[in-house]
Amino acid sequence: MKRYIGTKIIKAKPMTRGEYNHYRGWDIPENENPEDNGYLVEYSDGYQSWSPEKQFKDAYRECDNMTFGLAIEAMKHGLKVARSGWNGKGMFLFLAEDIEFTTKADLSCVSELKGELTLPSVVMKTADNHFCIGWLASQTDMIAEDWNIVD
Repeated sequence: MKRYIGTKIIKAKPMTRGEYNHYRGWDIPENENPEDNGYLVEYSDGYQSWSPEKQFKDAYRECDNMTFGLAIEAMKHGLKVARSGWNGKGMFLFLAEDIEFTTKADLSCVSELKGELTLPSVVMKTADNHFCIGWLASQTDMIAEDWNIVD
């Protein structure tokens, strides 16, 4: 078998197996323990399910303490992210898929322009309301586990 890894952003709240069955209007099967701890999980398409606590904790992590890798995945899903330790007010990162720009540089040396003219880039919204295109992460940013999703 091949290995797979998944990244998805979900909503969840603690709920026992019995509470979940009651929520759904179902009778709990005799071979299931209604006191099992777990989580009601809601996916981006609205689908809901119940996940046992261990499997949930093995698969998910709260979005207020993400690794840089998870923050990148969040940006790929169109979300904005920031570090909780950043001092600047209102700073965040997002992924720009196409960027328009003006320049005084002579670009006549570019003979064939095909498709999208710019490549995707991580952009920072700065504390003084500018955009830093092509933001680069420091070693500290990459190792930090205080990334969170910005509303």
